[in-house]
Amino acid sequence: MPTAIRDVESRRLPDGIDGLEGYERALILVRRDARPVAQCTLPVRDGRLSGIALRRAVEEHASQAIWRADSEAELGWSGRDAGALPTRMTVAVCTRDRADDLERCLVALEAMPDDGQELLVVDSASVNPATRELVARHPRVRYLREDVPGADRARNRALRDARGDVVAFTDDDAVVDPGWLRALRASFGDPRTMCVTGLTLPLELETPAQEWFERSNQFGRGYERRVFDGLVHDPFLVAAAGASVNAAVRRTVAEHVGIFDESLDGGTPAKSGGDHDLFSRILLAGYRIVYEPSALVWHRHRREWSELRNTLFGYGCGVYAHLTAALLRGEPGAIRPAAGWLRSQLPGLARSLLRRPGAVPLDLALAELRGCARGPFALMESRRQLRRRGAAT
Repeated sequence: MPTAIRDVESRRLPDGIDGLEGYERALILVRRDARPVAQCTLPVRDGRLSGIALRRAVEEHASQAIWRADSEAELGWSGRDAGALPTRMTVAVCTRDRADDLERCLVALEAMPDDGQELLVVDSASVNPATRELVARHPRVRYLREDVPGADRARNRALRDARGDVVAFTDDDAVVDPGWLRALRASFGDPRTMCVTGLTLPLELETPAQEWFERSNQFGRGYERRVFDGLVHDPFLVAAAGASVNAAVRRTVAEHVGIFDESLDGGTPAKSGGDHDLFSRILLAGYRIVYEPSALVWHRHRREWSELRNTLFGYGCGVYAHLTAALLRGEPGAIRPAAGWLRSQLPGLARSLLRRPGAVPLDLALAELRGCARGPFALMESRRQLRRRGAAT
C-alpha cells in the first residue's frame, strides 16, 4: 500500500487529515513557522488521520525540535555565520528528455520569492525538442544546450555561464520549497563555506520501488544543521552532507578546488558520483560544506522496479568510480571508506539472502554490489571516451 505525503504547521494543526483513501500510512512533515523540524509516519484509518492521533504524534516526535526552534527564534540565534552573503544567486537545472518532470520543477522555481535570482536550464543533449520548447514558455528561464550528454558536463556549463555568485543545483524530477533558495543563501556567511546542501524528502511514495528507495537510499539527512569542515572531517565520508539534487556551490569553486569531474555521473559509464567527488575535493582543500535542513526540496523517486534497480546499480558504480578517481589523484584516504562501505553491506546482503523480514530485496542488494564492482572499470571507460572526444575536436 502506498504512503501519503502531508505537510503540517505545528502552530495550526488541523482537526484531522481527510482524503487518504487507498493509503495505509502517511508521512507527515512537521514545520514550525514554515521551518521543517521533524517528520513522523502514522497509520491511516478509513482514509483519515484523526486530529488526536496527529497531535500525539507531533508531541512525541517533534516537541523537542519545536522547543529548540522557538528558543532559537526568541534568542535571535540561527547558528549561521554572520559574514557577507552572496549578492545574487543562480539556480541551475540540468535535464535530458524529461519535459514532464521539468515542467513541474520550473513551476516550483518560479513560485519562489523573486530576489533577483537567475534561473537556468542546461539541456544535456536531449534527443527531441520538447525541453527547448518547454523552456521557451517560461520567459524567466534561460536555456543552454550541451550537445554531449553528461550531468557533470552540464553542471560545469552552468558554472561557466551563471551570472550569480552562487549556483544552486536541483534536479528536473524535484520540486523546491518556496523558502529553499533563501535558506541556501543564508548559510554562505563564512567565506570558507564553499557548498551548502539541504533537506530532501520524497515527493510521492506511490509504488513499491519508491517505498524501497526511501527506506534504503533516502536523500534525507535529518533536521539538524551540520558543518563539515575540511580541517577536521574525513573528506571521503561525504554522503552525510547530501547530494546534488539539493546543493549550492560558489561559482569560484572551479578556481579553488576544480570543476565537476566530467568522467563521473549521469550520462557517462560511471553513472553517478560527481557530486560526492566535488564534495570530497572541497573538504580536501580545507573548505566547509554546510547542511541546512531549512533548504527543502521534494524529490520524485523512480516509480518502476527496473528503474530503481538501475538507479542502485548506478549509485554503487558511482561510489567506487569516485573513490577510484581519488586514488588516481594520489589520495590514499579513499581506500578506507571503500573497504568500510563494502564491509557495511555484508550483513544486509546476508539478511537478503536469508530473506529476513525487512531485508532489502536480493535483486536490489546485488544490483548495488555489481555497481561497486563495475565502478573502477566504468571510470576508465569514461575517461577513454573523454580523451576520444577531445581528440576529435
